[in-house]
Amino acid sequence: MPHSTRFLPLPDLGFVGILDILVVAFLIYQALMVVRGTRAGHILVGILILVGLYIAAMAAGLEALRALLQFIVPYLGIAIIVLFQSEIRRTLARLGRKRWFGLGGGYRGPESVNEILLALENLSEKKTGALIVLERDIGLRTFIESGVRMESLISRDILLSIFQPGLPLHAGAAIIQKDRIAAAACFLPLTTNPSVSSKLGTRHRAAIGITEETDCLSLVVSEETGRISIAAFGELIQGLPLPDVAERVNRHFGVQRPTPMHIDEFAADIPLAQSTGPASAEPPAGADPTAGRMPTGSAKL
Repeated sequence: MPHSTRFLPLPDLGFVGILDILVVAFLIYQALMVVRGTRAGHILVGILILVGLYIAAMAAGLEALRALLQFIVPYLGIAIIVLFQSEIRRTLARLGRKRWFGLGGGYRGPESVNEILLALENLSEKKTGALIVLERDIGLRTFIESGVRMESLISRDILLSIFQPGLPLHAGAAIIQKDRIAAAACFLPLTTNPSVSSKLGTRHRAAIGITEETDCLSLVVSEETGRISIAAFGELIQGLPLPDVAERVNRHFGVQRPTPMHIDEFAADIPLAQSTGPASAEPPAGADPTAGRMPTGSAKL
């Protein structure tokens, strides 16, 4: 049979073959999710169009077009590395921070979350713009070195002083590492996601941008409206009340919600939420310290 050698026989599709196909499909899906909604998605479409034209030129015998594209196609591998370097770095960081077989994932949240929440409440009431970044597992040394070193304990008064309008440290982000304020006035990368609203200012874009490259959590206070927003993994949620902010911070760092016994013990340090008014920083004198416990938020980042 002279034509029987033109086609390779299909291999037997066993368990290993099915597993191989599923792994490749999963990797392709993850690659598409990385570039979805970004400028890299349009670049990828352009690259695929060039590859498609090259294949079509070879199949149709278009020698002039094939000769032109054959000088471009071999360099697409280098072009992909250069053009998609931020996406590749982000993907590798995501792989590194996942807990494989119970290993890794040793991050922990800031020690003084309540001090941060009290500062956010004050900044929101006074409509003072602020950007606070909480480091998780991926280090932020590169961004810390771009600002002013602090290495101070987390304190509401220090955070309020940093973001005092008119002072040199006001313009920039404060980065918190575990139990200390590492630096202030730090420069952060701005998001280039075209789906982000054009109404967002530089502070909110920086909050999104840093979470696109790392697994940190960004807390933003708008100087126009005083609303508190949270950014994580490239997504921004705006206009959150203080109890929801506390819940999302704890959820992001895998911290369990405080038990009633712990809340009673440290009630004076926890911002309370009243059903008839905005959250207050401290309970009124003589009030029951358990009367204003924060409700559990149900939304997810």
